[in-house]
Amino acid sequence: MSPARRKLTPQRPDSQRLTIAWQDAFAHYLSAECHLAENTVKAYARDIRRFTEWLGGRSIASLGIQDLSDYVGWLHERGLAPTSLARHLVSLRLFLRYLQLEGILQHNHAELLNSPQVWERVPSVLSPQQVEALLASPRPYDKCFLRNRAILEFLYATGCRVSEVAQLKLEDVHLNDRYCICRGKGNKQRVVPLGQRAIEAFEDYMARERPLLVKNIVPSPPWAFVSYRGKRLRRERIWELLKFYALRAGLPPDISPHTLRHSFATHLLAGGADLRVVQEMLGHASIATTQIYTHVDYTRLKAIHKRFHPRG
Repeated sequence: MSPARRKLTPQRPDSQRLTIAWQDAFAHYLSAECHLAENTVKAYARDIRRFTEWLGGRSIASLGIQDLSDYVGWLHERGLAPTSLARHLVSLRLFLRYLQLEGILQHNHAELLNSPQVWERVPSVLSPQQVEALLASPRPYDKCFLRNRAILEFLYATGCRVSEVAQLKLEDVHLNDRYCICRGKGNKQRVVPLGQRAIEAFEDYMARERPLLVKNIVPSPPWAFVSYRGKRLRRERIWELLKFYALRAGLPPDISPHTLRHSFATHLLAGGADLRVVQEMLGHASIATTQIYTHVDYTRLKAIHKRFHPRG
């Protein structure tokens, strides 16, 4: 057993106070032993707090498969999106597996729960025309106009998660070689190419705007994208900026940074990119995660069928 794990003495599993201690120890386990990203740990911890809310004062050890199915139904009644429901199940499986490792539980009935196929959904994707409208929406009279334009260009050009763009450092951006280094989940690094539009937008921001934002900060911050006070731009602020410009461009209100990530992958595949290459650029550990994008571009699938099938 790793010394990093916070060992808890098995006690009565119906102790509410001990349940809170388990939550804290579980979050530490995810971070220290599983090396999950900070945002992932926070998301899983929130899920387990919600599970504890549903559990009330009941004993975890007494729960059977029917009880856990009732928990899924309880989540569904609260209007959670399919992807959120699926993540809650992952969190629950990991939590009960952790309790098994600690000797608190003998069985993990959550392993018997499967995500219904109806929960799986094809991600929303913008058309190339909608992307163009979004990227053209920042105006010179906007505050930090050049930074905002560069952020939008980077999100679409790289397919990066919003947290990866927020954490991007200047040393990670190699404009002459036309690529940047992204640090994804579990601090895994990957190289992502940069297109000409993204390079030009970043160069404008670096030359004309960023020096003004960091002029009073000593030493100069390492982050590529900074706030108007010269500090690292929060991922929540990037969300707000995207929502603002999406509204200006007349795009759907549910657009998010992940929408640009989905669009990046779909447009690459539509242009003929290899699925393995797209997997590498997205930083997916499994190609099964990337394969969802093969279900999005029906136009390309029909064109391939017409071209290669004998009776197409």
